[in-house]
Amino acid sequence: MSGRLENKVVIITGAAHGMGLSGVKLMAKEGAKIVATDYKIDDLKKNVQPLIDNGGEITPVQQNVSKAADWKKVVDLTQQKYGTVDVLINNAGTHITKGILETTEEDWDQVMGVNAKGVWLGMKAVIPVMMKNNDGHGKGSIINTSSVAALMGGYSDAGSVSYSASKGAVDAMTRHAAQWFAQYNIRVNNINPGPIFTGMVKESGVESQTAMGEIHKGKINLPPYAGEADDIGYAFVYLASDESKFMTGADLVIDGGWSTNSFIPQKNIHDILKK
Repeated sequence: MSGRLENKVVIITGAAHGMGLSGVKLMAKEGAKIVATDYKIDDLKKNVQPLIDNGGEITPVQQNVSKAADWKKVVDLTQQKYGTVDVLINNAGTHITKGILETTEEDWDQVMGVNAKGVWLGMKAVIPVMMKNNDGHGKGSIINTSSVAALMGGYSDAGSVSYSASKGAVDAMTRHAAQWFAQYNIRVNNINPGPIFTGMVKESGVESQTAMGEIHKGKINLPPYAGEADDIGYAFVYLASDESKFMTGADLVIDGGWSTNSFIPQKNIHDILKK
């Protein structure tokens, strides 16, 4: 039986760790042919090798997503190897925890360069290829990793004005591209993760998903109050597949209910319902 992504050609950025690596793992399992990129090429090669050894068709490539020349290199390589691009996942991201008054111009440029400019350059490089798919009628799926920080204020951006701004830009670009390229059957959607336990989180001093959940308890509805990388990886699979063929310009929010939480203490809910 064929996989859900059998023979689909995927480019995914920020693939060395966390949500990106989960996406590579799950999409390879579903039969995708993957060009996986990351700035940290040694980590990327190390972490995808077990997936390759297990039969996954994965090509690791070093990339700085904020550089147009790197995008040309990645797209040219993908076309040389597979002839086209069916799916682009703009997943690479960075974060500097500084607010409006503390952020320097260099901080702003770094975060916006990766999180916003990188998404724009990725779509600019890949859309012309997707427009030629399906015998020139066009076809493709673009998935942009945004954040609940694009939908909510305060705690959701961990105090980073540049991160919040960059993810707001991603949401806006997604809607723009979804409208202008639907005529070519190119779908463009966001994934807006809430708190997801990844290696980056662990490096910040939070040792486990349980510990991360404790931080968010009372804000997140669903136990264990923090997600895991595969929660986003499975969303990549869905949006990359033809199962989502009538979905574009949408925000797929995966946050355990955070963005809809009215902050009513759970222990009081039954008393409230009785009144």
